[in-house]
Amino acid sequence: MIYRSTNKKVSGKSFKEVLFEGLASDGGLYMPESFPVIGKDFIKELPNKSFNEIALEISKLFVDDIPEPELKKIIEDAFDPGAFGGSGDGFPTPLVKIGDKLYVEELWHGPTLAFKDFGARFMSRAMGYFLKQSGQKLKIIVATSGDTGSAVAAGFYNVPNIKVYILYPSGKVSDLQEKQLTTFGGNIMAIEVRGVFDDCQKLAKQILGDKELNGKGEFSSANSINFGRLLPQMFYYFFGYAKLVATGEILRRTQDDEGVIFSVPSGNFGNLTAGLMCKKIGLPIAKFIAATNINDVVPEYLHTGVYRPRISQKTMSNSMDVGNPSNFARMLDLYQNDAKMMAKDIVGISVNEEETTQTIKLVYEESGYLLDTHSAVAVKAALVLSEVEGRESGIEIPIISLSTAHPVKFKDAIEPMIEKKIEIPEKLKETMSKEKKSILIENNFEELKAILRKD
Repeated sequence: MIYRSTNKKVSGKSFKEVLFEGLASDGGLYMPESFPVIGKDFIKELPNKSFNEIALEISKLFVDDIPEPELKKIIEDAFDPGAFGGSGDGFPTPLVKIGDKLYVEELWHGPTLAFKDFGARFMSRAMGYFLKQSGQKLKIIVATSGDTGSAVAAGFYNVPNIKVYILYPSGKVSDLQEKQLTTFGGNIMAIEVRGVFDDCQKLAKQILGDKELNGKGEFSSANSINFGRLLPQMFYYFFGYAKLVATGEILRRTQDDEGVIFSVPSGNFGNLTAGLMCKKIGLPIAKFIAATNINDVVPEYLHTGVYRPRISQKTMSNSMDVGNPSNFARMLDLYQNDAKMMAKDIVGISVNEEETTQTIKLVYEESGYLLDTHSAVAVKAALVLSEVEGRESGIEIPIISLSTAHPVKFKDAIEPMIEKKIEIPEKLKETMSKEKKSILIENNFEELKAILRKD
């Protein structure tokens, strides 16, 4: 598999090079030069395959510089639930029915209770494999609006030859999220920035592009700008589809066409991009919902064809508070900068704070199922689309809403809605009692650069 930049000035890169560079030297994001097509026989056999088996087959399509036996070990180690008290094959990803043809796929059964465990753990182990071969050391710079930081911290903690720097916006992540990303120490350094997530993301990109600090490629990224983070996020789309087939809810619309809709809570749009790549290689996905909070630059683009990045606004779904999503460049690349073509596959729906609250309360009251503030955005968007699709076409295609975090991570916002305490899982109670360790800086590149020079 050969990769190129979305800016098209860099090409001919291997998976290893893409993994360690993160951002291309021309400022673009890496994408495959061409996409493989997965066979129909594989699609038919999905319900009979385990998560790890699916992960290995998808990985082999995009990674040809890690031998298959080693790739299998990376997958088994990355997604081993036994490492934190579970058992079985791969992280649990329950598919829960919460309405007529409406499902939630829970992606938060990893060690930090967020879907980003999938990407962070696979990526850290893949990097660890290559570093062990070369004996080199690496520094990771990552910006987070919440769950990315904790997942990266947990995924890379004590991985040999790697030091991690996590940039997060001061006062704009939940208390639990902050504890999860600031209490590791060791090879993990948390840097608190006076600003918003977009400021953190800009600083991270500046570090990667700085020739003085990163002239020899000592830094890489663990944000979703790194293709190594996106690849493992493809796995649970295939696994969710497989589970849906097993329910018998997939509606056969033509002889060869079985479809599902995925509603994806979106901030930086890495998760949605991973889904788009699944469709590109042959997973029968009828449509995607790009579900955002009031930070709606992508839904606006899908409706108008005009992209207007802007300063993000703070919401209760803070991990989605992004005003200039980096993975939008990959979306444009996939659709050749054609808004109309993109809009055929993606429906953009923005959900406000009141609607998010109402959805959490309604779903909890009607089914007893508790959504977090991000998953609620996706479910509300799914409900909106169901009404529109049903009215306009009569087609009833099942919808899977991706549930990206355990509701306890946003307990301060959710408990007043349901008038009930959310029990904190045992593995998080210990984290909450630990001391926060972070360095507070202004939104200033030179100040950050000085810290990284000294460390």
